[in-house]
Amino acid sequence: MPTRRRALAALAGVVLPALAGCGTSGGSDGATTAETEANAATQTATGTGTTRTAGGDDELSITSPAFDDGASIPAEFTANGANVSPPLSLSGIPAETTTWAVVVDDPDAPGGTFVHWLLWNVPADTPSLPRDVQRTETVESLGGARQGTNGFGAVGYRGPAPPADDGPHTYRFTAHALDRSLDVQAGAKRGALANAMADARLATGRLTGTYDR
Repeated sequence: MPTRRRALAALAGVVLPALAGCGTSGGSDGATTAETEANAATQTATGTGTTRTAGGDDELSITSPAFDDGASIPAEFTANGANVSPPLSLSGIPAETTTWAVVVDDPDAPGGTFVHWLLWNVPADTPSLPRDVQRTETVESLGGARQGTNGFGAVGYRGPAPPADDGPHTYRFTAHALDRSLDVQAGAKRGALANAMADARLATGRLTGTYDR
């Protein structure tokens, strides 16, 4: 029987088009990447914000005390408010997990999927993120976790900023349990992170929220 890692690596080989910019952001992360981080490498399982790994029994769930899965994201966490990252928590973390990562993106952006946050190398024994993670390449308060460059060209979290009158956009908060620390330079873009996670992923969970302005 193939191992979970081999199954994930095989599924993660699907390459999708490059990410493009979001209407009001004026740019994208400029990376050609496999958007299989929470799609091809996983299959949706029952339960809020939970997905099951292909070839495995582990379930990883990501939730936020700030909003329910599928609900509206409070303005505090958007470009129309304080523009700080929401608190997040993981459960169902596989025992083999060494670190985990979170990717926040907007698949409804006019120019294609737009990246709002890249965070990785969060230690497995730190299953929660506080509100307002500092916008630095290395986050010492999270065990030296690293952050990448988002579609706005900045490091760290930048909240929802859909074009006015464009209707509600869905924002995906996708967590990845990984079997190692990733040798990805802080400030990297999504493509580099996706490539590094491809054969390190143990489980994936997703939380979604919506925002309209």
